[in-house]
Amino acid sequence: MRLADHVVEKLLALVQSRGLQAGQRLPAERQLAEDLGVSRTSVREAIQRLVSQGVLASRRGDGTYLQAAGAGASAEWLQPAVAPLARLIDSDPNYRYDVLETRHALESSTAWLAAQRATAQDKERLRRCFDVMVQHQQSGHAELAARADAQFHLAIAEASHNLVLVQVMHSLFTMVLSTVERNRHDMFRLSAPQTLQELTEQHQGLMQAILDGDPQCARQCIGDHLEHVRTTIQRLDEDRARRERSTRMPQGGAPAPLLPPP
Repeated sequence: MRLADHVVEKLLALVQSRGLQAGQRLPAERQLAEDLGVSRTSVREAIQRLVSQGVLASRRGDGTYLQAAGAGASAEWLQPAVAPLARLIDSDPNYRYDVLETRHALESSTAWLAAQRATAQDKERLRRCFDVMVQHQQSGHAELAARADAQFHLAIAEASHNLVLVQVMHSLFTMVLSTVERNRHDMFRLSAPQTLQELTEQHQGLMQAILDGDPQCARQCIGDHLEHVRTTIQRLDEDRARRERSTRMPQGGAPAPLLPPP
C-alpha cells in the first residue's frame, strides 16, 4: 500500500474512532499530523483525496468538515453485517456475551501484534487514552469513561498496523461502545467497590505489556481482562434474575403448604 493510501486509511479510522458526525469539524492539520504520526503534507494530501471523494468538505479559513455520514467509506462492506447486530443487542442485552467472545478473538490478535509493532506515537496515544479513561472514572462520568474505554481498545487495534483488523474493529465501534457502557453500568453500580480498581489495573497491565513489547503478556492480559468482564456480568445477571424471581412470589406471606394440616 502506498503511503498516501495508508494515511487516508489512518485518517478515516481516526475520524470514526472519535465518533465524529456529519457536519462536525476535524482537528487542525497540525494536530492530525501529530495524532497520526505523519507529516502535515501527508495529512493535507489525505484530506484533499477525501474531499475529492465527497467524504470531507474543506472550507477556506474555517477548516475541514465531515461531509459523509459515518465517514466509513473504506469499511462500507462491513456495515450491512454490523447494523443488524447492533439492533439485536438493543433488543436483547444477552448478545453482549457474543460481543465479548468476538472481542476476545479479535483483541487477542490486536494486542499480540501491537506489542510487536507499536510505534512511539502509538504508545503515546495509548497512554493518553488510558489517562483520559482514568480521569473520567475518578470524576464519575460513566458515559465518558465508557467511550474512553472503547477508545483505549481501539488504540491498541490501530497499533497493530493490520488494516483489516483495524477496519473490523472500527466498524464494530458503535456496537462495542454500547456493550461497554452497559457492562460498566452493571459492574460499577451493582458490583463490589473494588471492581473499578481491578479494571483499571487490568487496563494498566495490558498497556504496560504493549509498551514493553511483550506480545505473550499482552495477549494474556487482554484474555484475562475480557474473561473477568464476562464472569462478573454473568454473575450480576444471575443475581438480577434471582431477585426478579423472588418478587413474583405470592403476596401476603409464605406459600401454601403442599399437604393439608392433620
